[in-house]
Amino acid sequence: MKDALRIRRCCLLGPPPEWLKRPEDDVRVDLENSVMAAVREGLSTFVCSLDRGVGIWGAEIVIRLKEQFPDMGLRLVACIPYPGFEEEWDASWQDRYRVLLSLSEYVRVLLPFPSAAACRIRNEWAVTHSARVIAVCAGDDRETREAVFCAGKNRVPVKRIAG
Repeated sequence: MKDALRIRRCCLLGPPPEWLKRPEDDVRVDLENSVMAAVREGLSTFVCSLDRGVGIWGAEIVIRLKEQFPDMGLRLVACIPYPGFEEEWDASWQDRYRVLLSLSEYVRVLLPFPSAAACRIRNEWAVTHSARVIAVCAGDDRETREAVFCAGKNRVPVKRIAG
């Protein structure tokens, strides 16, 4: 059953907005185009970290497309490292996170508590439970680089977007 679910899944990964080298609007357009391309290729479930930046933007794109095109059968899976992950963010990011969490069809919480390895564990789970990765790559983002490496090791194709 796991493989049957995986073949329709795509995970979205990338850095927080302050690490981007390109304008946020340009990255968001490229992210949306990549999500639409994945949908056209038959992927319908999107695993998002709901992290500040790419994780939240990707989930918002999926929810908007799901509302615009209800017959496409799009689904959002929230993959978070531990409960309370968002508590140190500013209120606007926290609000967006909580709305998206409530709109997710499935929420996967990987650890019961904070850990230095929590985000790496989350990204590895997202990659190994997906048929494709869409990764916004910015030079300073070790977590996304490690997730892309994990994808290569597990033969999961990666669509890279310059961040």
